Amino acid sequence: MPQIAVDHSAPLDRRGFALALHALLAEATGVPAAACTTRFRRVEEAFTGTGTAERAVAHVDIVLRYGRHDDAKRRISKAVLALLRGHLAPPGDARLSVEIRDFENSYVEG
Repeated sequence: MPQIAVDHSAPLDRRGFALALHALLAEATGVPAAACTTRFRRVEEAFTGTGTAERAVAHVDIVLRYGRHDDAKRRISKAVLALLRGHLAPPGDARLSVEIRDFENSYVEG
């Protein structure tokens, strides 16, 4: 915990981003960086808008244990977005997004 999934079509420094993201989340949430797990999924094709111009995309989905207010999640999301932009090569005109949500009650680890 936290569980992180990154979908991306743009070239991304995966290791650098994951290490920086884990440190950011540890500082922002108090969860040890060692508890973070990040999975990367390369997106082969992505279409934005009318599809007339090719545009790279990256989306970071972060799931945390319940207990953080929406304002705190929003602040963390903005910090993650800036971090993501810094690890893309090149950052250019990529469409980037971040979502932070809470685990459902059914979540278990083992």
